[in-house]
Amino acid sequence: MIGKLDLYRVFSVVAKNNSFSSAAKDLYMTQPAVSQAMMQLENELGTRLFNRTPKGVTLTTEGSLLFEYTNSALGLLDAGEEKLLEFKNLTTGQLKIGVGDTISRFFLMPYLEAFHTMYPNIKLQMLNGTTSEICNFIKSGEVDIGFCNFPIEDSTLQLTVCTDIQDIFVCGEKYKTLSSKSLNYEDLLKFPLIFLEKKSNSRKYVEDYLFARGVHIEPEFELGSHDLVLEFARSNLGIACVTKEFSKDYLQRGLLYELTLRESIPTRSIGMCYLKSVPLSRAAMKFVEIIESKHFNTRRTIKRA
Repeated sequence: MIGKLDLYRVFSVVAKNNSFSSAAKDLYMTQPAVSQAMMQLENELGTRLFNRTPKGVTLTTEGSLLFEYTNSALGLLDAGEEKLLEFKNLTTGQLKIGVGDTISRFFLMPYLEAFHTMYPNIKLQMLNGTTSEICNFIKSGEVDIGFCNFPIEDSTLQLTVCTDIQDIFVCGEKYKTLSSKSLNYEDLLKFPLIFLEKKSNSRKYVEDYLFARGVHIEPEFELGSHDLVLEFARSNLGIACVTKEFSKDYLQRGLLYELTLRESIPTRSIGMCYLKSVPLSRAAMKFVEIIESKHFNTRRTIKRA
C-alpha cells in the first residue's frame, strides 16, 4: 500500500505532466502503478481528480484545487529537507556557549577561532556568566555547552576536564619584598586582600581550602573580574589571589610578583559541561570534538552516578 504522502507526490507529478506515462518515467514507476495510485487517491478522497482522455489527463476542478495545496505543501517539505541537510552539513545553524570573560579570553579563544574557520556559516552566540549561572543556562536550554571553573557537583551534567590551573597570590611593587620570603597563609592576613566576588567558583574554591586550614579571609576588595583583580594588585592596593595561567603577561612583564607560599593551593580545573539527557546539536558535537582533539592526552571525563 502506497502511503498518503507518496500518493500526493505521484499526484503532483501527474498533474504537472498531464500524463500517466510521462509521470511514470519521471517517478521510475510503471504506468499501471501510477494509474492505480491515482485511482487509490481518488477513492480515498471520494473525488475524481483527473479527466482521462486518449491524449492524456487533465485536472478536474477539484483536482486543480487539490494541486494548489499539494504543490505548496510538497514545496515546503522539500525546503524543510534542504534546511535539515544544511544543518547536517553545518552550512547553517547556531552554537550557543556559556562562558565567563576570563576563560573565554585565556582558554577558549583558539578553539572558537578554529571552529569558525572550519564552519564559517555557523553563528556563534556567547552568553557570559559565573559558573553557577552557566550551569543554569545549560539546564534551561539557553546554551548548548558551558565552560566553567571546576569542581562542579551536578549529576545532570556531563563534565570533562580540559586543563588544570593554579591559584596563586601576587603583589605589586609596593609589596615586592614579600616575594623573596616564604609565607604562611596567616601572613597574608596582615595585608589588604583582593579577591573575586563571593559568587565566583574560583573564590569559593580558595576560600573553602583556606577555611579548612583555619584561615578565615575578609578581603578589602571583592571584584567582578579577574582583570580588575590584576589591576588592583598592580596599583598596590593589596595582595591579590589570581589564576597563574591567566596572569602570565603581568608576571612576565614584571608588573606583578608571585608570592612563595609554604603550602601551595592544590590545582583545580577548567572544564566543559553539557546536559547528559539531551543530545547535542551537530554543531555542538563538532565543537566538542575540536576541544577533545586538542586535549586527548590530558582531558578527563568525570563520571557521575
